[in-house]
Amino acid sequence: MALKRKLVPQSVYRRQLATRLRELREASGLTLTEVSEQIEVNQGSLSRIETGERGTTPVLVRALLDCYAVTDTELRDDILDLVRADKEQQKPWWRKYSTVLTPTRYDGYLALEAGAVGLANYQPLLVPGLLQTEDYARAVIAQMRPELTSDQVDSLVKVRMERQESRLSGEHSTDLWAVLDEAVLHRVIGSPAVMRQQFAHLVQAGEQPNVTIQLLPFSLGAHPGLYGPFVILTFPQPTGPLVWLENPNNSVYLESESDIQNYTDIFDQLRASALNPAETRTHLTRTAEELEP
Repeated sequence: MALKRKLVPQSVYRRQLATRLRELREASGLTLTEVSEQIEVNQGSLSRIETGERGTTPVLVRALLDCYAVTDTELRDDILDLVRADKEQQKPWWRKYSTVLTPTRYDGYLALEAGAVGLANYQPLLVPGLLQTEDYARAVIAQMRPELTSDQVDSLVKVRMERQESRLSGEHSTDLWAVLDEAVLHRVIGSPAVMRQQFAHLVQAGEQPNVTIQLLPFSLGAHPGLYGPFVILTFPQPTGPLVWLENPNNSVYLESESDIQNYTDIFDQLRASALNPAETRTHLTRTAEELEP
Protein backbone atom coordinates (compact mmCIF):
# COMPACT_ATOMS: atom_id res chain seq x y z
CA MET A 1 0.00 0.00 0.00
CA ALA A 2 1.48 3.32 -1.06
CA LEU A 3 1.33 5.89 1.73
CA LYS A 4 1.79 9.53 0.84
CA ARG A 5 2.76 11.59 3.87
CA LYS A 6 2.65 15.37 4.09
CA LEU A 7 2.53 17.56 7.18
CA VAL A 8 -0.45 19.59 5.98
CA PRO A 9 -2.27 18.29 2.89
CA GLN A 10 -2.98 20.94 0.30
CA SER A 11 -6.45 22.42 0.07
CA VAL A 12 -8.90 21.23 -2.56
CA TYR A 13 -8.37 24.54 -4.36
CA ARG A 14 -4.60 24.07 -4.50
CA ARG A 15 -5.00 20.55 -5.81
CA GLN A 16 -7.32 21.82 -8.55
CA LEU A 17 -4.94 24.67 -9.39
CA ALA A 18 -1.96 22.31 -9.61
CA THR A 19 -3.82 20.02 -12.02
CA ARG A 20 -5.04 22.87 -14.24
CA LEU A 21 -1.61 24.52 -14.49
CA ARG A 22 0.11 21.23 -15.29
CA GLU A 23 -2.47 20.44 -17.99
CA LEU A 24 -2.09 23.89 -19.56
CA ARG A 25 1.69 23.63 -19.63
CA GLU A 26 1.56 20.20 -21.22
CA ALA A 27 -0.99 21.43 -23.78
CA SER A 28 1.38 24.26 -24.69
CA GLY A 29 4.15 21.75 -25.39
CA LEU A 30 6.55 23.43 -22.96
CA THR A 31 8.77 21.68 -20.43
CA LEU A 32 9.29 22.97 -16.91
CA THR A 33 12.82 23.94 -17.89
CA GLU A 34 11.57 26.02 -20.81
CA VAL A 35 8.93 27.73 -18.67
CA SER A 36 11.50 28.44 -15.98
CA GLU A 37 13.76 30.12 -18.50
CA GLN A 38 11.00 32.16 -20.12
CA ILE A 39 9.49 33.65 -16.95
CA GLU A 40 12.71 33.51 -14.89
CA VAL A 41 11.33 31.48 -11.98
CA ASN A 42 13.14 28.60 -10.29
CA GLN A 43 12.22 25.28 -11.88
CA GLY A 44 11.91 23.58 -8.50
CA SER A 45 9.33 26.16 -7.40
CA LEU A 46 7.31 25.60 -10.56
CA SER A 47 7.42 21.85 -10.03
CA ARG A 48 6.13 22.21 -6.44
CA ILE A 49 3.30 24.42 -7.67
CA GLU A 50 2.31 21.75 -10.19
CA THR A 51 2.27 19.06 -7.49
CA GLY A 52 0.36 21.25 -5.05
CA GLU A 53 3.18 21.26 -2.52
CA ARG A 54 3.29 25.06 -2.45
CA GLY A 55 0.92 27.88 -3.18
CA THR A 56 1.46 30.73 -5.57
CA THR A 57 0.33 34.28 -6.34
CA PRO A 58 -1.97 35.86 -8.92
CA VAL A 59 1.05 37.67 -10.44
CA LEU A 60 2.96 34.44 -11.08
CA VAL A 61 -0.13 32.64 -12.37
CA ARG A 62 -0.83 35.45 -14.85
CA ALA A 63 2.76 35.11 -16.08
CA LEU A 64 2.27 31.36 -16.49
CA LEU A 65 -0.99 31.81 -18.36
CA ASP A 66 0.68 34.31 -20.69
CA CYS A 67 3.52 31.86 -21.24
CA TYR A 68 1.01 29.13 -22.12
CA ALA A 69 -0.82 31.51 -24.49
CA VAL A 70 -4.08 31.24 -22.54
CA THR A 71 -6.25 34.10 -23.77
CA ASP A 72 -9.70 32.84 -22.80
CA THR A 73 -10.86 35.42 -20.24
CA GLU A 74 -13.26 33.06 -18.45
CA LEU A 75 -10.59 30.34 -18.10
CA ARG A 76 -8.06 32.84 -16.76
CA ASP A 77 -10.57 34.15 -14.23
CA ASP A 78 -11.46 30.62 -13.07
CA ILE A 79 -7.81 29.77 -12.46
CA LEU A 80 -7.12 33.03 -10.64
CA ASP A 81 -10.18 32.35 -8.46
CA LEU A 82 -8.53 29.08 -7.40
CA VAL A 83 -5.42 31.02 -6.35
CA ARG A 84 -7.48 33.39 -4.22
CA ALA A 85 -9.57 30.58 -2.71
CA ASP A 86 -6.42 28.69 -1.71
CA LYS A 87 -5.04 31.83 -0.06
CA GLU A 88 -8.28 32.30 1.84
CA GLN A 89 -8.24 28.73 3.13
CA GLN A 90 -4.83 29.32 4.65
CA LYS A 91 -6.66 31.42 7.29
CA PRO A 92 -9.10 28.79 8.62
CA TRP A 93 -11.37 29.02 11.66
CA TRP A 94 -9.30 26.37 13.48
CA ARG A 95 -6.06 28.38 13.39
CA LYS A 96 -6.70 29.66 16.93
CA TYR A 97 -6.43 26.05 18.14
CA SER A 98 -3.15 25.33 16.33
CA THR A 99 -1.17 24.54 19.50
CA VAL A 100 -3.28 21.44 20.19
CA LEU A 101 -3.95 20.48 16.55
CA THR A 102 -0.49 20.65 14.99
CA PRO A 103 1.27 17.93 17.05
CA THR A 104 -0.98 15.20 15.57
CA ARG A 105 -1.43 16.88 12.15
CA TYR A 106 -5.17 17.10 12.85
CA ASP A 107 -5.12 20.52 11.17
CA GLY A 108 -4.17 18.72 7.96
CA TYR A 109 -7.33 16.66 8.10
CA LEU A 110 -9.45 19.73 8.83
CA ALA A 111 -8.05 21.41 5.71
CA LEU A 112 -9.17 18.46 3.63
CA GLU A 113 -12.54 18.08 5.32
CA ALA A 114 -13.32 21.77 4.81
CA GLY A 115 -13.25 21.32 1.03
CA ALA A 116 -15.01 17.94 0.86
CA VAL A 117 -18.49 17.51 -0.59
CA GLY A 118 -18.81 13.94 0.67
CA LEU A 119 -17.45 11.90 3.59
CA ALA A 120 -17.70 8.11 3.89
CA ASN A 121 -16.61 7.20 7.42
CA TYR A 122 -16.21 3.72 8.90
CA GLN A 123 -15.67 3.47 12.67
CA PRO A 124 -15.32 0.16 14.52
CA LEU A 125 -14.79 1.49 18.07
CA LEU A 126 -15.99 5.08 18.48
CA VAL A 127 -18.77 7.37 17.31
CA PRO A 128 -17.29 9.48 14.46
CA GLY A 129 -16.18 12.95 15.56
CA LEU A 130 -18.79 14.69 13.41
CA LEU A 131 -21.54 12.83 15.28
CA GLN A 132 -20.28 13.03 18.87
CA THR A 133 -22.01 14.92 21.64
CA GLU A 134 -19.95 17.36 23.68
CA ASP A 135 -19.82 15.08 26.74
CA TYR A 136 -18.89 12.01 24.69
CA ALA A 137 -16.18 13.98 22.84
CA ARG A 138 -14.71 15.27 26.09
CA ALA A 139 -14.53 11.77 27.56
CA VAL A 140 -12.92 10.34 24.41
CA ILE A 141 -10.32 13.09 24.06
CA ALA A 142 -9.39 13.09 27.76
CA GLN A 143 -8.80 9.32 27.76
CA MET A 144 -7.02 9.12 24.41
CA ARG A 145 -4.82 12.15 25.08
CA PRO A 146 -3.88 11.85 28.80
CA GLU A 147 -0.95 14.27 28.33
CA LEU A 148 -3.33 17.18 27.68
CA THR A 149 -4.42 19.68 30.31
CA SER A 150 -8.12 20.22 30.94
CA ASP A 151 -7.95 23.50 28.99
CA GLN A 152 -6.40 21.72 26.00
CA VAL A 153 -9.09 19.06 26.13
CA ASP A 154 -11.73 21.81 26.18
CA SER A 155 -10.09 23.37 23.10
CA LEU A 156 -10.25 20.12 21.15
CA VAL A 157 -13.88 19.64 22.17
CA LYS A 158 -14.66 23.11 20.83
CA VAL A 159 -12.93 22.21 17.56
CA ARG A 160 -15.09 19.11 17.27
CA MET A 161 -18.29 21.04 17.91
CA GLU A 162 -17.33 23.76 15.41
CA ARG A 163 -16.53 21.06 12.84
CA GLN A 164 -20.05 19.71 13.22
CA GLU A 165 -21.58 23.14 12.78
CA SER A 166 -19.39 23.88 9.77
CA ARG A 167 -19.72 20.59 7.90
CA LEU A 168 -23.20 19.26 8.75
CA SER A 169 -25.24 22.46 8.87
CA GLY A 170 -25.72 25.54 6.76
CA GLU A 171 -25.40 26.39 3.09
CA HIS A 172 -22.09 24.60 2.49
CA SER A 173 -22.75 21.39 4.42
CA THR A 174 -21.28 18.10 3.25
CA ASP A 175 -22.88 14.67 2.86
CA LEU A 176 -21.84 12.23 5.60
CA TRP A 177 -22.34 8.47 5.32
CA ALA A 178 -21.23 6.76 8.52
CA VAL A 179 -21.02 3.02 9.12
CA LEU A 180 -20.49 2.01 12.77
CA ASP A 181 -19.67 -1.40 14.15
CA GLU A 182 -22.05 -2.52 16.89
CA ALA A 183 -19.04 -2.52 19.25
CA VAL A 184 -19.37 1.28 19.29
CA LEU A 185 -22.65 0.97 21.18
CA HIS A 186 -21.31 -1.36 23.86
CA ARG A 187 -18.13 0.52 24.74
CA VAL A 188 -19.36 2.81 27.52
CA ILE A 189 -17.63 6.17 27.13
CA GLY A 190 -18.03 8.55 30.07
CA SER A 191 -21.08 6.96 31.69
CA PRO A 192 -24.37 5.29 30.78
CA ALA A 193 -26.01 8.73 30.88
CA VAL A 194 -23.47 10.08 28.38
CA MET A 195 -24.11 7.07 26.14
CA ARG A 196 -27.89 7.49 26.24
CA GLN A 197 -27.49 11.12 25.25
CA GLN A 198 -25.10 10.05 22.48
CA PHE A 199 -27.54 7.47 21.10
CA ALA A 200 -30.33 10.03 21.07
CA HIS A 201 -28.05 12.41 19.19
CA LEU A 202 -27.24 9.74 16.59
CA VAL A 203 -30.95 9.13 16.02
CA GLN A 204 -31.55 12.86 15.61
CA ALA A 205 -28.52 13.34 13.34
CA GLY A 206 -29.64 10.46 11.12
CA GLU A 207 -32.82 12.36 10.34
CA GLN A 208 -30.87 15.11 8.58
CA PRO A 209 -31.09 14.81 4.77
CA ASN A 210 -27.29 14.94 4.38
CA VAL A 211 -26.51 12.32 7.06
CA THR A 212 -26.83 8.54 6.71
CA ILE A 213 -25.97 6.26 9.65
CA GLN A 214 -25.81 2.47 9.47
CA LEU A 215 -24.85 -0.16 12.03
CA LEU A 216 -22.88 -3.36 11.41
CA PRO A 217 -24.39 -5.99 13.75
CA PHE A 218 -22.29 -8.47 15.72
CA SER A 219 -24.18 -11.26 13.91
CA LEU A 220 -22.29 -10.39 10.72
CA GLY A 221 -19.11 -11.91 12.14
CA ALA A 222 -15.85 -11.14 10.31
CA HIS A 223 -15.92 -8.39 7.69
CA PRO A 224 -13.49 -6.18 5.69
CA GLY A 225 -13.76 -3.35 8.20
CA LEU A 226 -11.76 -5.28 10.78
CA TYR A 227 -8.62 -3.66 9.34
CA GLY A 228 -9.59 -0.44 11.11
CA PRO A 229 -11.28 2.98 10.72
CA PHE A 230 -10.99 5.18 7.65
CA VAL A 231 -12.56 8.17 5.94
CA ILE A 232 -13.04 8.56 2.18
CA LEU A 233 -13.24 12.24 1.22
CA THR A 234 -14.68 13.31 -2.12
CA PHE A 235 -14.24 16.77 -3.62
CA PRO A 236 -15.70 18.87 -6.44
CA GLN A 237 -14.51 17.79 -9.88
CA PRO A 238 -11.87 17.57 -11.21
CA THR A 239 -10.20 16.89 -7.85
CA GLY A 240 -10.02 13.18 -7.05
CA PRO A 241 -10.97 11.57 -3.72
CA LEU A 242 -8.62 10.78 -0.83
CA VAL A 243 -8.56 8.23 1.98
CA TRP A 244 -7.57 9.44 5.43
CA LEU A 245 -6.10 7.07 8.03
CA GLU A 246 -5.67 8.51 11.52
CA ASN A 247 -2.69 7.53 13.67
CA PRO A 248 -1.64 8.79 17.13
CA ASN A 249 1.23 10.97 15.87
CA ASN A 250 1.30 11.27 12.09
CA SER A 251 -1.91 10.51 10.22
CA VAL A 252 -1.61 9.73 6.53
CA TYR A 253 -3.67 10.11 3.41
CA LEU A 254 -3.81 7.87 0.33
CA GLU A 255 -4.47 9.20 -3.15
CA SER A 256 -3.46 6.47 -5.62
CA GLU A 257 -6.32 5.11 -7.73
CA SER A 258 -5.74 1.57 -6.49
CA ASP A 259 -5.92 2.63 -2.81
CA ILE A 260 -9.04 4.72 -3.39
CA GLN A 261 -10.76 1.86 -5.22
CA ASN A 262 -9.78 -0.63 -2.52
CA TYR A 263 -11.29 1.45 0.29
CA THR A 264 -14.33 2.33 -1.80
CA ASP A 265 -14.98 -1.37 -2.39
CA ILE A 266 -14.59 -2.07 1.34
CA PHE A 267 -17.01 0.73 2.27
CA ASP A 268 -19.55 -0.50 -0.30
CA GLN A 269 -19.35 -4.00 1.21
CA LEU A 270 -19.79 -2.63 4.71
CA ARG A 271 -22.86 -0.54 3.97
CA ALA A 272 -24.40 -3.40 1.95
CA SER A 273 -23.98 -5.70 4.99
CA ALA A 274 -25.13 -3.16 7.59
CA LEU A 275 -28.60 -2.53 8.98
CA ASN A 276 -30.47 0.06 6.96
CA PRO A 277 -30.93 3.54 8.51
CA ALA A 278 -34.40 2.77 9.89
CA GLU A 279 -33.25 -0.50 11.47
CA THR A 280 -30.21 1.32 12.84
CA ARG A 281 -32.39 3.92 14.57
CA THR A 282 -34.50 1.16 16.13
CA HIS A 283 -31.39 -0.64 17.37
CA LEU A 284 -29.95 2.59 18.82
CA THR A 285 -33.17 3.31 20.71
CA ARG A 286 -33.40 -0.24 22.07
CA THR A 287 -29.75 -0.28 23.17
CA ALA A 288 -30.20 3.04 24.97
CA GLU A 289 -33.18 1.63 26.89
CA GLU A 290 -31.13 -1.40 27.93
CA LEU A 291 -28.30 0.65 29.44
CA GLU A 292 -27.95 0.52 33.19
CA PRO A 293 -29.17 3.67 34.99
